[in-house]
Amino acid sequence: MDEIDAFLMQRPAPPDRPLFGLTVLTVEDSRFASEAMRLLCQRSGARLRRADSIAAGRRHLGVYRPAVVIVDLGLPDGAGEDLIAEIARAVPRIPALLGTSGDPGGETRALAAGADGFLPKPITSLGSFQATLLAHLPPEMRPLGTQAGPVPARIETIRPDPMAFRDDLRLASDRLRGQPASGTVDYLTQFLGGVARSADDRVLGDAVGRVAARRRTGAALHPALARLSALVEERLARPGPF
Repeated sequence: MDEIDAFLMQRPAPPDRPLFGLTVLTVEDSRFASEAMRLLCQRSGARLRRADSIAAGRRHLGVYRPAVVIVDLGLPDGAGEDLIAEIARAVPRIPALLGTSGDPGGETRALAAGADGFLPKPITSLGSFQATLLAHLPPEMRPLGTQAGPVPARIETIRPDPMAFRDDLRLASDRLRGQPASGTVDYLTQFLGGVARSADDRVLGDAVGRVAARRRTGAALHPALARLSALVEERLARPGPF
């Protein structure tokens, strides 16, 4: 834990900021999901650091020791489970290590890799976020005033900046151009699937699902990829945020 974290945690956490004094590192490639995490931490009193890849996450952990690390399972340079396993084996141990994903089976994979807990995407409930982090921190690591257990959940829904959604679409648009390699297709289905769930965009999510299904069965990808690319471009062309 960083020295400033230890200092701040000696002060009672305000009732509406139960994570006061904690530093959270999120390893997340989606700007939209990262913006949601920023708002969740901001409204909880925690400081957020972000890494967008496994390599960047390793660099952060070489310099900082956050109280909580949250790792997305699908990252551009590998599986988040691998990073979770590395962090779980490290000494001294990160106090709370969580996985996150919107994929079915994500929780099982994260826990098998060594995560203490799991946050299913989309992460929008402030109360659930706060309760999950506090529940997985050792009692002595919880901010003053919260050691007895999680605070009563706040009924509040986080709504990230829609411009972050457009940033994710631009990234996907760039990678969909031409004939993406099979590895790129696998990454894009995971990435855009999570983005679609976070934005509650069911049409986009269905298109991603069709690409993933064809990839699993070995069917021709071009029709489904063309449809997915067209939907991404259509959303980018809209004047509104979504």
